Amino acid sequence: MKPVYDDPAIFAAYARMDRSQGGLSAAGEWHQLRPLFPPLAGRRVLDLGCGYGWHCKFAAGEGASAVLGLDASEKMIARARAGNVAPAIEYRVCPLEEYEYPDRAWDVVVSNLALHYVADLEAVYRKVYRTLVPGGVFLLNIEHPVFTAGVGQDWVYDGEGRPLYWPVDRYFQPGPRETRFLGCPVVKQHHTLTQILMGLRRTGFVLDAVEEAMPSPEMLSLPGMADELRRPMMLLVRAAVPKS
Repeated sequence: MKPVYDDPAIFAAYARMDRSQGGLSAAGEWHQLRPLFPPLAGRRVLDLGCGYGWHCKFAAGEGASAVLGLDASEKMIARARAGNVAPAIEYRVCPLEEYEYPDRAWDVVVSNLALHYVADLEAVYRKVYRTLVPGGVFLLNIEHPVFTAGVGQDWVYDGEGRPLYWPVDRYFQPGPRETRFLGCPVVKQHHTLTQILMGLRRTGFVLDAVEEAMPSPEMLSLPGMADELRRPMMLLVRAAVPKS
């Protein structure tokens, strides 16, 4: 199956998003995600689903000794190589499920808004656990189960186009959900909160932090941002491999 972001229409629409043009500071979750990063100076960082490479550039700027950004999309990797480069960064076209995950090779693994395209989360968790050193950190941001269980991932609107409520259906039925993203049909994977969090625990991770993303007060005046306080869209998790 062709990667979502290699579809020309989706890639073009994604390029027009605020987060694509403004980087991390334009991402509504960054004010919560940034504090969850451990110190990166001298660390080796793996980014699963790196997109434009914003988090890779951030890691390099924080002094990471080596950064590898993986993405299944050739278009995304081409954009990352064109705009977010540093001597420590390597980019590779590779689906995150297919990377080799060498034993104890990385200090930090990051995955931002990519895992809701993965059907078997625990298989990825096991690979990440294996590739992290003892004490290593897995920092992930995944679409919230309330969002992925949304009917068409959209509001129900009144006659004047104002959002009334966010419908949720088949919550306890994980699996593929056909929806529209940036005006284009896509398939995402719905996972329950239990699957996301207990899957990490079953793998052996210790949960350090769990946060539901909310826009910062400074962003609430932007179009649509106030409605983001009516239901969660993203789930941020910091998990760690025990040191011994």
